[in-house]
Amino acid sequence: MPLFDVYPLYNVTPVSGKGIHVYDDQGTEYLDLYGGHAVISIGHAHPNYVEAVTKQVETLGFYSNAIQNPLQKQLANKLEQLSGCKDYQLFLVNSGAEANENALKLASFKTGKSRVIAFKNGFHGRTSAAVAATDNPNVVAPLNAQQKVTFLELNDVEGVKRELEKGDVCAVIVEFIQGVGGLDQGTTEFFEQVDALCKANNTMFIADEIQCGYARSGKFFAFQHYNVTPDIISLAKGMGNGFPIGGIFIHPDIEAKYGMLGTTFGGNHLACAAGLSVLNTIESENLLDNVNNIGAYFVEKAKAIPQIKQIKGRGLMLGLEFDFEVGDLRKDLIYNYKIFTGGAANKKLLRILPPLNIEKQHIDQFFEALTKALVKIEATV
Repeated sequence: MPLFDVYPLYNVTPVSGKGIHVYDDQGTEYLDLYGGHAVISIGHAHPNYVEAVTKQVETLGFYSNAIQNPLQKQLANKLEQLSGCKDYQLFLVNSGAEANENALKLASFKTGKSRVIAFKNGFHGRTSAAVAATDNPNVVAPLNAQQKVTFLELNDVEGVKRELEKGDVCAVIVEFIQGVGGLDQGTTEFFEQVDALCKANNTMFIADEIQCGYARSGKFFAFQHYNVTPDIISLAKGMGNGFPIGGIFIHPDIEAKYGMLGTTFGGNHLACAAGLSVLNTIESENLLDNVNNIGAYFVEKAKAIPQIKQIKGRGLMLGLEFDFEVGDLRKDLIYNYKIFTGGAANKKLLRILPPLNIEKQHIDQFFEALTKALVKIEATV
């Protein structure tokens, strides 16, 4: 049976990974500066992660949410401790799309309203309501387009105010650093006024932290760079270092009722063990400090390269914008310099999302390769 052909694939077959590197079926080593869409947060095959997952699968990998699971409470307590988000409630799921789907559903339950405000170039997932709130018509089927979503420009405070005052908006959902869209960010004034407008209009403010959260921005959550209090916070990607897990933080003002949300696999024993190992490693290895230090080092190195027109993002969620499309540059980096990088909806942007324990030597390796690759590109123009 053939695979459903929806992914354009590089001709590379990774079979193992260790730390910041992956290795293909020929034994070739690659520097991983993309982490599989920011999923690999503490490095490939981190010993803490391997030990935790191995021990858990040897005892109990799964049972349903119909029974007590103390690992869920341990994970919730550790998340509260490290994130600083006191008194929120946690609902666990399997992926970022499922996190946003439940966030939007919960906002509609709470407010009794159904329209959503999202923003241009935003990406929130591929399930029904989440994909409807994603600004990409190529991934929105007619079935999804039945959802009531209004797209506004980032920083359009007046537009948000106008739409909220119509009285039918259940949620405003925003990435504090856009991922797939290309590392764009709203202003401090914009985020803080939107937060206030939501609270004044019985609308849930949803912080989509699926890619920009989990220490990647230099704070545990990217919204913490601003004076805002989201009603719901969605998280996933870096949460399990490759094991499927996601969740939403839910403000204490939102009351739980039996049956309003549910999941078969969400919060299973193995997922919680993986999630706890990631949090324990972020804490024990001081990875937030590393994100800020290495991120600053990366930016300084990038400033020395004249072909880079703009540096976007924060921490270790970074983008390098050029005045040409970067598709061929990415191919050159992976095939000739053995370095994984990422693209974006902005075709001129190179996306950098490495494991959070990356070191300066790896940044030096990247910029040495990038400089050589740019010389080749200029020679062909």
